[in-house]
Amino acid sequence: MAESAARLLDPRAIRLDARAADRDDAIRQCGRVLAEAGAVTAAYTESMLERERSVSTHLGEGVAIPHGTAGGKDAVLRDALAVLRFPGGVDWNGHPVTLCIAIAARGDGHMAILAELAEVLLDPGRARRLREAGTAADVIRQLQPTEEEPTR
Repeated sequence: MAESAARLLDPRAIRLDARAADRDDAIRQCGRVLAEAGAVTAAYTESMLERERSVSTHLGEGVAIPHGTAGGKDAVLRDALAVLRFPGGVDWNGHPVTLCIAIAARGDGHMAILAELAEVLLDPGRARRLREAGTAADVIRQLQPTEEEPTR
């Protein structure tokens, strides 16, 4: 079973008051945070920029999920996430983005992570709480899987 998104997120890889000049600057910052966390080599950032040039990672609702190309997997040392919030917003191909969830994954691990993140972000309340999280602990709590209530 894949690790939950929250378990891949080191609290030191969360920045709640970031500022970026533009989309590429935001992606470079995401790559730098992943590298500082020991999850990727510096080469991964270029792979993230290459992915963005071919397919936008903007999801909507002010969220983008930058991640590298298949060719960038060699630069991934371990699966990890980084969360950067840009309160002033970043122009992402004409869409305002305030929250970036950067993904580093070896193999096909990113697919399970993307599916889990989509589940969080498709819940308007959880997505809002994630965007408005005040602390690293709040971010991690919002990324925890929810327990389904048993039906009787």
